[in-house]
Amino acid sequence: MKATLRHVVKTLLLVAAVTLSLTVQAERKLLDQVVAIVDDDVILQTELDARINTITGRLSAQGTGLPPRAILEDRVLEQLITESIQLQMAEKMGMRISDNELNETMDNIVERNGMTMAQFEQQLASEGVTFRQAREQIRNEMLTSRVQQRQVGNRVRVTDREVENYLQAVEARGGNNAEYRLAYIFIEVDDPNSEASVDAARERAENLRQQIVDGRDFREVAVAESDASNALDGGDMGWRSESQLPSLVAPVVPELAVNEPSPVLENNSGFHLVMVMDQRGGGQKQVIQQHRVRHILIRPSEAVPDAQAEARIRDIFRQLQEGANFADLAREFSDDPVSGSDGGNLGWVSRGQMVPAFEQAMLAADLGELRGPFRSQFGWHILQVEERRQKDISGDVEKAEARQAIYRRKFETELQNWLREIRDEAFIEFKGEYAREDAVEGESSES
Repeated sequence: MKATLRHVVKTLLLVAAVTLSLTVQAERKLLDQVVAIVDDDVILQTELDARINTITGRLSAQGTGLPPRAILEDRVLEQLITESIQLQMAEKMGMRISDNELNETMDNIVERNGMTMAQFEQQLASEGVTFRQAREQIRNEMLTSRVQQRQVGNRVRVTDREVENYLQAVEARGGNNAEYRLAYIFIEVDDPNSEASVDAARERAENLRQQIVDGRDFREVAVAESDASNALDGGDMGWRSESQLPSLVAPVVPELAVNEPSPVLENNSGFHLVMVMDQRGGGQKQVIQQHRVRHILIRPSEAVPDAQAEARIRDIFRQLQEGANFADLAREFSDDPVSGSDGGNLGWVSRGQMVPAFEQAMLAADLGELRGPFRSQFGWHILQVEERRQKDISGDVEKAEARQAIYRRKFETELQNWLREIRDEAFIEFKGEYAREDAVEGESSES
């Protein structure tokens, strides 16, 4: 009798243990379930949850209100889908971010925020993000930036006539050097050829503006409603000088008070709202520092993977350290055809003319120092600053800044078009609770 009872107890314990094990496995499987298939990649529930936690942590720290969870999930999932498509493109192009390059970027981020690395990790932890997750996210952002520069940058051209018109417009406005911290909302028109679709988008934009006027936080509206690529950053455009304002908002921004939403603005791509979150400066800048710099560029391509390009630039750097002539190597090896034919000479360069990675290296370099190898979205560089000077702002500098401002505006417009194109061309299949009945061509859904 006792033996039988003991056997029954053991059996019950075994059943309970098996049940618990199966429950744990089921919960683990649930946590790792696939929420979407994107071409050759999958997005997991854990990835979606982690990105949502990162975004909510950052927005909460900024004091930005959050949309309902369901809306946030949809928008973050769309962000992950677009990111996945671009990362797969980067892989096919052979793009890589080395650990050294990533470490340097992380150091620059920490330095720009006036923190130590320990303080940076502590801030990440307060937002629910591990240091490892932050590293991988920054690596992915660097890769997507390079894909965008290669694919979208080739579409953008700036003519001399456009530069002249831009400068004339700035002069007519009595241009100054005030800087504006801007936030932005974009409402896309689903079908630009449909008057009903245009009217619906316009009405939506006007309604959102009225909500902001009535007290709803602009950044919260951007997170929940904007169709711009920076929506989940609260629409933050960063600081822009008047000469750097996109042409659509340039006449409006200087007239806006801080925290006043603009009228609804319209162009071919849709409807726009902008708000000045903060303003500074406004006095004329008398002099600027210029750098006479030369460089050698090795550009990765389908024929030259990123790792091979890095190995090549490191070999060139070794030759320079051993006394090889910079100009000779630039003429022989540089993939910048304009400067390469002139021994790598870029002439006099001012702040804002070069991409951030190049500018950071240029500003940090001592006179005559070989700086590099380092990576920008264009490829691998070695640079040398030969001379520095203080110079009054000249017409050449103004033209360069105008060209950059026009390029950025055109790039932002083309980027939105390109992101829409690659999204439409991708195979996307939503799974489980994220399956959608309104899947369009190129997509499918599964309940």
